[in-house]
Formats: sequence, structure tokens, C-alpha cells
Amino acid sequence: MREGAVILRMPTLEDGAAVYELIRKSPPLDLNSSYCYLLLCDHFRETCIMAERQSEVVGFISAYRHPRQEDTLFVWQVAVAEKMRGRRLAGAMLDRLLSEGAPWASFIETTVTPSNRSSLRFYQVFAEKHAASFQQHSYLTEDLFGGRTHEEERCIRIGPLNTDRQ
Repeated sequence: MREGAVILRMPTLEDGAAVYELIRKSPPLDLNSSYCYLLLCDHFRETCIMAERQSEVVGFISAYRHPRQEDTLFVWQVAVAEKMRGRRLAGAMLDRLLSEGAPWASFIETTVTPSNRSSLRFYQVFAEKHAASFQQHSYLTEDLFGGRTHEEERCIRIGPLNTDRQ
């Protein structure tokens, strides 16, 4: 392996603590419990992907097959270490996840807050790259968060995806 090469791979249970730390250092992402990331890296490893560089976790996507839409991959979180941003790593991880972990997926769904412009733009560019439609609608409104201050989460749906997945 050449110096500084990024390896994309499925996570393992042992990666859970490092994934937790990556998310902790990646605002505005919501930080879940370390237990949650351990389960993602174990129970949902086939639909998650991580990026590793010199034995350090520098990227992670958590996702799962939507339980009521069998052809849809729901992307929960996308995190890229600050030092690796601007290198198209998130797109490379999502492309690899779709080709190897979720080849059955014709659609992607996710949620993004209106103020998270960089994530919104990422998904718009991803849809364009895959010649797919990009739709969004209100989904998790502020009132659903039980009185805690949390911005609305808009649902984004991309697809159908170009089967070439380049």
C-alpha cells in the first residue's frame, strides 16, 4: 500500500469506538451512543462503509435497507474527517457501498436539515452524476423532536439510480 492511500471497506465490530470518535469530531452530525456505532459496525456492516488511511478511520457512512421499500438504501450518516474533506471521499464511499454492499438499491433516501448546505449539495451532485432525479420534502418536523431544539429534517430521495454506477 502506498503512503497515504485510502482503503474503503466494511466496518467490523472492533471499528465501533473509532467510528464514534469520528462522528464526535464531525458536527453538525448528531452523536449517538458508542453502543449504537458498535451495532452499526456489526449488525449493519454490509450496508455501512468506512474509509481508513494509515490505520485511522477518516470516513464512515451508516446506512440500511429501508424496511418498507426493499429497493431503497436509507443513508443515516455520512462523516468525513476534516483533513480529508474536499477530496470526493464521501462520493467514493457511497459509490462503493452501492456497488458492493447494496447492489439491489435503485433509490437512496436520507434526511438533511435545511441549514446543512454542504450535505444538500453533496446529494444534488450525486444525483446528477448518476443521472437520477432528486426530490425532497418535509419529513421530521421540529415538533416531532419532543420539545428539544432540533431543526427540521427534510427527506431526500434520489433515483432511480443509473445502473452503471460510475
